[in-house]
Amino acid sequence: MIAPLLPYAIKGAIWYQGESNAGRAQQYRTLFADMIRNWRQDWGQGDFTFLAVQLAPWDKGKKRTLEVITEKPVESDWAELREAQLLATKTLPKVGIAVITDVGDKDDIHPKKKAPAGARLALAARGIAYRESIEYSGPVYKSMKVKGDKVTLSFDHAASGLEARDGDLKGFAICGSDKKFVWAKAEIQGDKVVVSSPEVPEPVAVRFGWADFPVVNLWNKAGLPATPFRTDDFPMVTAAKK
Repeated sequence: MIAPLLPYAIKGAIWYQGESNAGRAQQYRTLFADMIRNWRQDWGQGDFTFLAVQLAPWDKGKKRTLEVITEKPVESDWAELREAQLLATKTLPKVGIAVITDVGDKDDIHPKKKAPAGARLALAARGIAYRESIEYSGPVYKSMKVKGDKVTLSFDHAASGLEARDGDLKGFAICGSDKKFVWAKAEIQGDKVVVSSPEVPEPVAVRFGWADFPVVNLWNKAGLPATPFRTDDFPMVTAAKK
């Protein structure tokens, strides 16, 4: 479908990912980036801007309550696909992503709120394609530091500061060397988040929004939501699905 378009000029691309690759998220870590490289090579117009909408939150038709969905931290192939999408923004130039954790519908795979996705894509275009000096991304995990029973997380795109919308931070999980995640207490300290749990005296990893349907509320003060992330590199549930 792309081949007939190649004779035409291109300024940039917007990609709204569907869920069909979620079961092969580890493969998508290379597949998505390779597709972007391939388009750029075929058009022969250099590294044109490529913007993606992150996979929407959905409870896979289970029709569960939020209380059941958030009962405990879980593994998630959808979270792994979102991570694969985010990875492309770090490994390739002029690639951006619009996070839509706040506008998903747990019982509808096609969320009706399209305007926020469009507005965030427009911000990304202004920042990446047109090089305007604006904040165009929500917080993106950068690094972690463990001290005692606490983990301090640092973020890119947090210069304006961080905020929790509608109460205390939620969606953070923590684990020790046993790799068993439990919900954690998370507090904003300036442009950082400090995470801990009395159940994990020696933490080794933190996850945020790691679910098919993330229930999260970390934003930067520029009004953009944080992307889900994990600090670990534990084996992926989609590892065997090439």
